[in-house]
Amino acid sequence: MRTAQITRLDGPSAVEIFDAPDPEPGDGQALIRVRAAGVSFPEVLQTRGLYQLKPPTPFVPGSEVAGEIVSAPEGSGLAPGDRVAAMALLGGFAEQVVAQADMCFPLPDSLSFEQAAAIPLNYLTAHFALVKRGQLAEGERVLVHGAAGGVGTAAIQVAKAFGAGHVIAVTSTPEKGEVASAAGADEVLPVEGFKDAVKEAGGVDLVVDPVGGDRFTDSLRCLNDDGRMLVIGFTAGEIPTVQVNRLLLNNISVVGVGWGAYVLKRQGYIRQEWDELVPHIESGVIDPPIGATFPLEKAAEALASMDERRATGKVLLIP
Repeated sequence: MRTAQITRLDGPSAVEIFDAPDPEPGDGQALIRVRAAGVSFPEVLQTRGLYQLKPPTPFVPGSEVAGEIVSAPEGSGLAPGDRVAAMALLGGFAEQVVAQADMCFPLPDSLSFEQAAAIPLNYLTAHFALVKRGQLAEGERVLVHGAAGGVGTAAIQVAKAFGAGHVIAVTSTPEKGEVASAAGADEVLPVEGFKDAVKEAGGVDLVVDPVGGDRFTDSLRCLNDDGRMLVIGFTAGEIPTVQVNRLLLNNISVVGVGWGAYVLKRQGYIRQEWDELVPHIESGVIDPPIGATFPLEKAAEALASMDERRATGKVLLIP
């Protein structure tokens, strides 16, 4: 089968295409024919050895896929031909991949493989951030940074699905603002001057921040009493620091969102999250915006589009 492999830790250009043997499922694993694979920022980090999961090179990245079951363990509830999304953790940038059977999720008939591959990492992270860690309450106001990217568009839609009263998107260009608006944001603001605009409008209760960098302090200043700042990542490259007196004086919180570390310790939790999303997928409230799609042979180009912050919506590979 064809695979895209990280052969050295030099960035996206280090990804090369190789033929490899079909994977052999281990105990409790299903074998999946990959129809679409999600491309995410952790894979960009893996091309430089900067992500917490650091397999020895060469290896096949790709944590989330959608496709058809080829084989599955007896008693798993899965059968050959079933349409699923799956968290494979590694190996998804290939024509076939193995995943734990309890990390495979049956697809509603209305969901395409491309849409399904866009959901696991971003939408389950957004759900964990807003519902579990952020304790989103009905009617609260939510600010989303990086709102045109995969995590950002997911956060907009999950916030709306689970009761947010008003969702504000912050983007770096008007074109990205259009993507955030199409994803369901009630209001779109440019990065420049967002703090003053948000404060004048009454502040927010939650900030979703996958970006980090120099906008972090201004985001804290946007929070109302009991506000929560959800730290998801640092796509800007700079990890901000917090002057904790701001938290004390304003009765606000900075909350870490480490979805992967949390769910891998709690068997069944990820399936619970998926089941909570399904009604909103079926209703159309959750409708992943698909950005660029690339053939498997152009995996390096797909990763570069994220590395250079050109991507909007979810970037996909089609084997």
